[in-house]
Amino acid sequence: MNIIHFSPHFPENYYQFSVGLRNAGATALGIGDAPFDSLRPELKAVLTEYFRVDSMEDYDSVLRAVGHFTHRHGKIDRIDSFNEHWLDLEARIRTDFNMFGLRMDAIDTVKRKSMMKERFRKAGIAVARGAVVRDIEAARALIRDTDYPVVAKPDRGVGALHTYKLANDTELAAFFRSKPDMDYIMEEFIDGEVMSFDGLTDRDGNIVFCTGHFYMSGIMETVNEDDHIYYCSFRRIPEDLEATGRSAVRAFDVRERFFHIEFFQTRKDNRIVALEVNMRPPGGFTTDMFNYANDINIYQEWANVVVLNRFQAKYDRKYHCCYIGRKSNKRYVRTHEAVVKELGPLLVFHTPVSGVFRSAIGDYGYLARSANMDDIRKAIAVVHETVM
Repeated sequence: MNIIHFSPHFPENYYQFSVGLRNAGATALGIGDAPFDSLRPELKAVLTEYFRVDSMEDYDSVLRAVGHFTHRHGKIDRIDSFNEHWLDLEARIRTDFNMFGLRMDAIDTVKRKSMMKERFRKAGIAVARGAVVRDIEAARALIRDTDYPVVAKPDRGVGALHTYKLANDTELAAFFRSKPDMDYIMEEFIDGEVMSFDGLTDRDGNIVFCTGHFYMSGIMETVNEDDHIYYCSFRRIPEDLEATGRSAVRAFDVRERFFHIEFFQTRKDNRIVALEVNMRPPGGFTTDMFNYANDINIYQEWANVVVLNRFQAKYDRKYHCCYIGRKSNKRYVRTHEAVVKELGPLLVFHTPVSGVFRSAIGDYGYLARSANMDDIRKAIAVVHETVM
């Protein structure tokens, strides 16, 4: 199989997807805007060929690169970047080259929050009340039904950028005076804990790997309040979360893809309410958390699924794995060196965070794992304790 990895150098841990392809017997090809000489040695070693473009935003340049690979290596079987930002680019290339996978006729279903909401509803999955609002009169009509607070977010957006929680008429008016020129969906605010159902499906849509995570707070709050964050994997996925997550995977017909589906569990009555779907791995270092929690190599297993349609590893979620992020604008009780020493064997990985992810997951990240949740709570306290 000939498989193209878009931007194989970014984020830095995703080079392992290309390594997995090579190990599975595929021809691993790369297209990116980074000079070849800047790629890490492990990535250079597994790419059969790399085509540099001046900008991945220039569709014609990417199109020519794919055409070049087709001329050199034959039909291209798959493309992926594992990044939300390039989903549209991938879909357009798949459509133009008649490739397997998510194409232009389906991309809005997994990019527009209003269309996600409709797909959830049809599957019998609860969603927050809301609608696309194009003017303040439509917003006020919605709020008469939902009451304040409401959340306004781009209907077709990435992450929590340009997302706002509005608590009253004054904030609503200010939002419409300054909002970006794009469609916004407005929803009732759900008071609940954020959870996710995450995993990978095979070519036939069967879930071959799944897990779940619970979050300290939503990404919207983390970004808007510039707070630090932690999120942690379950060892046993709550039954209602898993059942709803599996229903969502079927509803969106996820095939040979990672999925990251976000939910609220309401504080009032413990209902599972769908937030959104993402047809990619969870961001940050969550793929590494998959590995540490299960003693597997998810990068290799993805490649095995694509090339062989087979997930070969056995897994049983033997550990909780927790991401704990720090932000440089906070004063912490312990230095980085003290954190590393105190956590000892609980700490399996730590690293500075790329600036593009900083607002969501912090300036520095730590991964802690243990079969015992009390150990994880200790690790969170050690990393996050701040000077009063």
